[in-house]
Amino acid sequence: MASVPHPASRRILARRLARNATLVGALVFAAVGIGATGYHVFDDLPWLDAALNATMILTGMGPVNVVVTPAGKLFAIVYALFSGVFFLTMVAVLLAPALHHFLHRFHLELSEHESRHATPSGPGKS
Repeated sequence: MASVPHPASRRILARRLARNATLVGALVFAAVGIGATGYHVFDDLPWLDAALNATMILTGMGPVNVVVTPAGKLFAIVYALFSGVFFLTMVAVLLAPALHHFLHRFHLELSEHESRHATPSGPGKS
């Protein structure tokens, strides 16, 4: 049976969510910066177009501008591979405190008495 969470538990959860959201925001900003710089340098895109391309690739939507230079194409390959893993990792980091809170809230622990007197079940055991 799940218990009602203590207000302090909710404050801790909110603080952890805010901390992780700040971390994820900073890392996403850095990843978009890396992508925009790469598209600007390697494919000669204007900064706004480069940032748009980087953001669209990072979120899995696909490129907006066609990549034309060989160096730009190599950068786009590496950035797309990085983005696929990075975005899913950031979602996991963002949601980790909520999942942790959920698992603690609904964790059913056996009492000491039940765990000491539990008999193993299986073939040949009684």
